[in-house]
Amino acid sequence: MQIRTAHSSARDAARAVDECLAALDVADAGTLSWLHVFHTEAYPAEAVRARLVCKRGGVPLHGGTTCAGVMTERGFHGNNGRAMGMLAISDPAGSYGIGAVRIGADPSAASASALEAALADAGRPGEVPMLVWMNAAPGCEERLIEGIEAVIGRDVPIAGGSTADDGVRGHWRQMTRDGVFGDAVVISVFFPSVEIACAFQSGYDSTEHAGRVTAASGRTLQEIDHRPAAAVYDEWTSGTISGARVQGGTVLAETSLFPLGRELGQVGGVAFFKLSHPEQVTAEGGLRLFTDIAEGEEIVLMTGSRDSLISRAGRVVRAAIAAGGLDAEHIAGALVIYCAGCMLTVREDMANVAGEVGLALGGSPFLGIYTFGEQGCAVTRDNSHGNLMISVVVFGDRPAR
Repeated sequence: MQIRTAHSSARDAARAVDECLAALDVADAGTLSWLHVFHTEAYPAEAVRARLVCKRGGVPLHGGTTCAGVMTERGFHGNNGRAMGMLAISDPAGSYGIGAVRIGADPSAASASALEAALADAGRPGEVPMLVWMNAAPGCEERLIEGIEAVIGRDVPIAGGSTADDGVRGHWRQMTRDGVFGDAVVISVFFPSVEIACAFQSGYDSTEHAGRVTAASGRTLQEIDHRPAAAVYDEWTSGTISGARVQGGTVLAETSLFPLGRELGQVGGVAFFKLSHPEQVTAEGGLRLFTDIAEGEEIVLMTGSRDSLISRAGRVVRAAIAAGGLDAEHIAGALVIYCAGCMLTVREDMANVAGEVGLALGGSPFLGIYTFGEQGCAVTRDNSHGNLMISVVVFGDRPAR
C-alpha cells in the first residue's frame, strides 16, 4: 500500500483540483484504489467533481465538504475560506468500493443500500470488510450506523464524519464520481492488504455535575432530573447560556467547551465518553443537541480547554496505533476526523494540532477534515456517533493478518 496526500487553496475549483492531482503525481485513475477528496464550500462541489472526472476519468472518488479547511502532514490549510485536500490510496492487493444513496425518509435503509452498493463496487458482495468509512449529511447518523450494522453485524468498525459547511446553513455536500448530493450517505468499504487500527475519543474531562434524562425526544433533551434541561445546564456551567434562556436561541459557541457526555466504557479504570454538543435552547427550555438522546440515560457535564483540544488529536492517534498493535515506525498513513466545533474554538492553533498528529504518525501522510458530527469505534468496540470528538483510522505498512 502507498498513501499520498495533497492540498490546495487556489482561487478556483479547477485549479485546486489540478494542483492536488499534480502533487499526488497520479497519471492514471486506474492506478488508484481510492481517492478521498474534501474541500470547503468556497469551491462548488459539482465543479470539483467535473474537473476530477475530466482529468482522471473513472476515478474512485469518495468526497464531500469540510468546515473552513483541511489538515495534512504539512500543516493546516485554509485561505479565506478556500481549502482542498486529497488522500490517495494505491493498494493493488486490496479491494475498495464506494456507494452513495440519498437518505430520504428511511436512513437505515439508505445506508444499507449504500453499503451493498459499495461491496458490489469492490467486487466483494456478501463479504465483510475490514472497515466501513462513512460521510453523510448531518442529522440522522445513529440510524445510518444501524443500517450498516444490520447488513454486516456490529464487529466491523465504522468511522467517518458528517459533511460540513462554514456556517451550519445546509451548504454541505457529498460526492462520488457519479454525482453530487446534499442529502446523501456515501460509504466506502475497505479490504486493505495491510493492518489498520481505529480510535474514537475526545479532548474533554468529566465534571462532578451529572443527572438522568427524564424527558427527551429525538435530539431534544427536555428534562434532566425532572427539571428543564436548559436551566440545569445553565446552573452546571455557571450561567454560560443565561442569555438564551428567556426566548431560546443558538448556543453553539457558548457550549463548545461544555458538552454533555455519556459513558462508553472504561479501560484500566478510566472512563471514556461520547459527547453531545448543545446547539440551541428551545422555547420550552429544552436543549437541542447534535445527537440523539433517550430517557433514562445518565449524562455528565464535560469540560475542555484550548490546550486539551490542541494536544488531544495526537494522543488519539497514538491510542489507535497502540490499540491495533501497530509498529509506530511502520505507518503508511491515516485518516483523521476532527470536530468542526473544536476546530473553530482553537482555530488560531490548528497548525499545532496538525503538528501533534504529524508527530504521532512519525511524519507519515494523513488527511484531516472538520465535520459536523463524528463516527467511530469506541473502546468497547461499539460503533457510535458523537460531537466534539476525534476519530482516527491508521494504516500500517505490513500485511494484514
